[in-house]
Amino acid sequence: MFEEISKKLSELKKSAQVLSSMPSKYKDEALKLIAKKLDEYREDILLANAKDVENARQNGIKESLIDRLKLNDKRIDEMIQACETVVNLKDPVGEVVDSFVREDGLKIYKIRVPIGVIAIIYESRPNVTIETTTLALKSGNAILLKGGSDALNSNKAIVHAIKEALSLSTIPPSAVELVETTDRSVVDYIIKQNDFIDLVVPRGGKGLIDYVVKNATVPVLETGAGVCHIFVDESADIQKSLMVVDNAKTQRPGTCNAVETLLVHKNIANSFLPELKKLFDSKHVEIRGCEKTQKIIECIPATEEDWATEYLDYIISVKIVESIDEAIEHIRKYSTKHSESILTENYSNSMKFINSIDSAAVYVNASTRFTDGGQFGMGAEIGISTQKLHARGPVGLRELTSTKFIVFGDYHVRA
Repeated sequence: MFEEISKKLSELKKSAQVLSSMPSKYKDEALKLIAKKLDEYREDILLANAKDVENARQNGIKESLIDRLKLNDKRIDEMIQACETVVNLKDPVGEVVDSFVREDGLKIYKIRVPIGVIAIIYESRPNVTIETTTLALKSGNAILLKGGSDALNSNKAIVHAIKEALSLSTIPPSAVELVETTDRSVVDYIIKQNDFIDLVVPRGGKGLIDYVVKNATVPVLETGAGVCHIFVDESADIQKSLMVVDNAKTQRPGTCNAVETLLVHKNIANSFLPELKKLFDSKHVEIRGCEKTQKIIECIPATEEDWATEYLDYIISVKIVESIDEAIEHIRKYSTKHSESILTENYSNSMKFINSIDSAAVYVNASTRFTDGGQFGMGAEIGISTQKLHARGPVGLRELTSTKFIVFGDYHVRA
């Protein structure tokens, strides 16, 4: 098992060296071929995905998580569109970030370069296979894909299509490799391969991310779990706020940018919460409320654990707060620094919220569901970074590059 992965890593490293100096047009041609092959192999991919979905249901996986796993024609069309969008994005490799000329004529340039070999360890969501691959290749990186066992059939079918496309391009097919074993020990092996891997990106639940961060010797780009908050200020428009909260919770509850905790100002709670209860009852959303919430609407009592839980399901915790300051304090305590939103008609409160909340994405009068590389104009994303070094928020093409200095002299020597 490890011998096979070692061979793949060796090939990935060679491919990364080829990719590092490859002109944009050849990378774009490869991405166009991938889009074409996804369409050609659509039926095979959907059949493979159906097996994964059936297995997940037999294993008792909840429907909100099965939704993350499931593919259909629309989602394959979106994968194809993601490829085409990335083609149209500017290649960051070779971009001059900074430059200056010393008094003695020495010219110093800082330019963007690929990172090298990137390993992504992710759960469910087979569309991630395409998103991460297209971003890696466009930014000149080779990629090792370690998906979850629940999506193995889907990922194998997608990677088959990718490799078929690359075989027709100037990019080596070995620039993209899938780990097909479901043995969990392979994760330990991957995250310690410093000689072959330049960056590891864990993308999934808190348990996976924490494990990789704590045990990897390879540098890690930490993507975070999403305990996302929305604060309904006393000045908020009730009907518009209901629409935003509904979207943030129910559009796709199994995603990391879905709202998990709703904070409601005490002065609007009596008007807002009964309307929210009607709406969420119709959508079969379970509300877990604080003591004050329970006095206004019928709901399940919230526990301390609820405030820190990423449900990824049709469940939301609700707390009534005395002020915007209490809302900010609560978010600071329980947030995973992913995405937070304030719904308000008060400009001063919106600015206070923006300046006080230290998360990767902070919204005013918008759903947290927008925290996404595609929605932010990046075409796709390799994950949502909640750390502060190197990259933060949706990780797109530019974030998958490093920099190096290029220095031009005329036989200069240092005095």
